[in-house]
Amino acid sequence: MPERTWTPPDPYDLGGSLQVLRRGPYDPACRRTADGALWRATRTPQGPATLRVRREGDGRVLATAWGPGADWVLETLPAFLGAEDDPAAFVPRHRLVAESLRRNRGLRLIRTGLVFEALVPSILEQRVTTQEAYRAWRLLLRRFGERAPGPAGEELGMYVMPQPRAWVMVPSWEWHRAGVDGKRSAAVVRAARVAARLEEAAGMELPAALARLQAVPGIGPWTAAEALQRSNGDPDALTVGDLHLPGTIGYALAGVRDGDDALMLELLAPYAGQRHRAARLILLTGVAPARRAPRQRHARIARL
Repeated sequence: MPERTWTPPDPYDLGGSLQVLRRGPYDPACRRTADGALWRATRTPQGPATLRVRREGDGRVLATAWGPGADWVLETLPAFLGAEDDPAAFVPRHRLVAESLRRNRGLRLIRTGLVFEALVPSILEQRVTTQEAYRAWRLLLRRFGERAPGPAGEELGMYVMPQPRAWVMVPSWEWHRAGVDGKRSAAVVRAARVAARLEEAAGMELPAALARLQAVPGIGPWTAAEALQRSNGDPDALTVGDLHLPGTIGYALAGVRDGDDALMLELLAPYAGQRHRAARLILLTGVAPARRAPRQRHARIARL
């Protein structure tokens, strides 16, 4: 079992930084165990891998890896944990944001370097509730993924995401059973067919990376930004077109309950280059307008 240690800056929030990777409490690719360790099953350019990371008593992060991709995940460990992020470049312009920064100084924007792996669950989250998207991700991984290497697969029941060609071969009835409509399944298949080209976006500047992903029909600004926030760790990859984010930011910064994308972009203009970080800090405050109507119930298409 190859291992590596990394000494993070102080302060550093391991769990908070990696939280964006977990797609719900039952994500087959991410787990947190009682000893405080975080487990991730991933598909690297060298093959499947399991990564276990835990903060030690001396402050270091100890990482252990299994599988053909073990060397790759350990080589890229510092970037994955946020070593390339520069929070010092962020200057708060609102009291609320300044307070959130003070409370979350250990937060780092991580960089997985894996675009397609971040893109698929983002596509599944288009136009549906979070619970529906998490369910689809969970069912598809368990049905078409492979057991994670090492104890993650044997003891924790974790799975590695299917290879791109496996996504192309998913039958229509399996998409239906997972509650994924035709538009989203078609977008996943199109992305899988050009996965190698999409992976190149991991080394691009944000405008070029967004353009590369959005060249695939069915992938718009929302999906592209959600993926690049995780794969590239870009601090300016602001999610545009979200159902709730503009209203939350409009309310938190201007007291406007029905904010739209235009207002959000105006309010976050002072954070140019750091708009994603600013939005994330705002979300961490928990300040949001009260819901005016019950949460919408969505019928599962698998039952129709």
